[in-house]
Amino acid sequence: MHVLFITIDQWRADWLGANGNSFIKTPHLDKLAGDGVLFSRHYTASAPCGPSRATLLTGMYPTNHRSVRNGTPLDASLTNVALEVRKAGFDPTLFGYTDTSADPRGRDKNDPVFKSYEGVLPGFTRGVVLSEHGGPWLADLKRKGYDVPGPGYDIYFPDPDYKLEEGEHITKAPTRFSAAYSETTWLTDRAIDFMTAGSGADFFCHLSYLRPHPPFIATPEYHDLYEAKDMDIPIQFGAPEVVADLHPLMRYSLDRIKQSTFFMSGEGLTKDLSEEDVKQIRATYSALVSEVDANVGRVVQTLKQAGLYDETMIVVTSDHGEQLGDHHLFGKLGFYDQSFHIPLMIKPPKSFGGATGRVVDAFTESVDVTPTILDMLGLDIPMQCDGVSLLPWLQGETPETWRNAVHWLFDFRDLEKEGPETAFGLDHDECSLLVYRDDSFKYVHFAAMPPLLFDLKNDPHETRNLAEEPDYQAVVLDYAQKLLSWRMSNEYGALDRCLLTSGGVIEAR
Repeated sequence: MHVLFITIDQWRADWLGANGNSFIKTPHLDKLAGDGVLFSRHYTASAPCGPSRATLLTGMYPTNHRSVRNGTPLDASLTNVALEVRKAGFDPTLFGYTDTSADPRGRDKNDPVFKSYEGVLPGFTRGVVLSEHGGPWLADLKRKGYDVPGPGYDIYFPDPDYKLEEGEHITKAPTRFSAAYSETTWLTDRAIDFMTAGSGADFFCHLSYLRPHPPFIATPEYHDLYEAKDMDIPIQFGAPEVVADLHPLMRYSLDRIKQSTFFMSGEGLTKDLSEEDVKQIRATYSALVSEVDANVGRVVQTLKQAGLYDETMIVVTSDHGEQLGDHHLFGKLGFYDQSFHIPLMIKPPKSFGGATGRVVDAFTESVDVTPTILDMLGLDIPMQCDGVSLLPWLQGETPETWRNAVHWLFDFRDLEKEGPETAFGLDHDECSLLVYRDDSFKYVHFAAMPPLLFDLKNDPHETRNLAEEPDYQAVVLDYAQKLLSWRMSNEYGALDRCLLTSGGVIEAR
C-alpha cells in the first residue's frame, strides 16, 4: 500500500465544489472525493498553522498537546503519525512543511533548531522542506532567470507591467512568474518525482501545500479565472452597528489585522477595505484554490499512469480555514466556522473494498485523521490519541455511537508583546477560548471573558449573541456543562488508562 497525505493550507470547507460550492472550480478534488469518502462536517480542533498541525499529526486535542500558538514547542515525549508509520516499515517523506517548534528541554539555546519555529515534525524524512521563506523554490526560480529579490514573500509583488483598470484592487494583478514555475507547481513536481522513482517500495508522501495561504496573488494563467462581481458579499460586511456589537476580542482583532499580512503593498487595516476590494480578494483566493486543484489533478493522473493510484490511500485536508472578510475578519482566528470548518476526503486503496462516493455528514475532527491513517495501515493507535478512527465510515458502515458535537481551542496570548494581556487585563493563561458546537447551538467559553451563545438553527451565520438573554440562560448552563464534561473526559494522562496488577499491565481498550 502507498500513502499520499495532502494538506492544503488555509482552505475553508465551503471553497470546494463537492461541498456544495457552485462557483469554485475544483474538478480534480471533486472527482477524488467521489472515488472515496467526503466528510462534509469536518473541523480542525485548533488554529493557526502550528497548533493545527500539531493537533492533526499527533491526534491530540490542543488542550492536551499544549502547542497552542505558532512557536509554542511541541512536547518531544509525544509520538506522531510519522513516528508511528515507521513501525510498518514506511519512510514518511515530507514535501512542504509541518510548522513544528522544537522542545527546548535538553537542548542548548544555541541549537540551530531554534532559529525558526517552522521546524520539521520528528519522524519525517526531508524530501523538500519549503517554509514560508521558500528557499529551494526561489533558488530554482533564480536559476531559470527570474529576478528574485531575496528570501520570503518579496517575490509576490505583482507584475509591474500589468495595468490595473480603474477601481481594480491590487490582488487582481498577477505574479511575475507563470503557473509553470509557481511554488505549487514546483512542489508538486518534486513529490511526483519521489512517488514515481521506480524503486517498487511502498511510499508515504506528505505533500504540504502552502497555498491558498497569503499573499493573495495568482499566476497569470489563473488571476482572472474569477470575477470580483461574481463573489458573494461577506457575512455581516459593512454593518457598523454589528461591528460595535462584536465580542471585545473580535473588535481588538479588527483594529490590528493588517492588509500587508494578506497581500504585498497593502497599507492600513483590513477593516478599511471596501466591499469591492474584499470581493476581489475572494476571487483571487478562489484562483489559488483552483491552481492547487489542478496540481492535485496532475498528481492523480501521474499515479494512474504509473499504475499506483488504485493501491494508494489518499487523504486530503487542510490545517484551518480563512475568514475572507466574513464577520469583517481576515485570517484564522476566534470562534467562527469559517476559520475552523475545513475539507476532508479519504480515498482508500481499491483492495480495501470500502465505500466510494459516500458523503458523511456526521461531525468529524482533525484529531481523527492520524488514528484513521494508522488504523488503515493495521497499526495500533497510541493511547495519547484523542481522535477516533474513521475506518467504519470508509467501510460503508454507520457507527452505533458517534460524537454529536465538535470542539476547538483558540489561544490568543502574546508572550512577546502582551497585546491582548494588556488590553484586557489578563494573564497569559487566561487568553484562550473553547468552543462546543453541535447542530443546534455554538457555545464559546472564554477563560476570563464573557461567553457567547449562537442559535445555529435560527441564526446560522452567528450574528446574534444570546448568552445574556434571559430566555437562554438554561441553554447557556446546559452547554457550559457539556463543555466541562467533554473537557474532563478528554484530559490527557500518559498512564491513566493502564493498571498494574499481579498479572501484568492491563491497558484499556
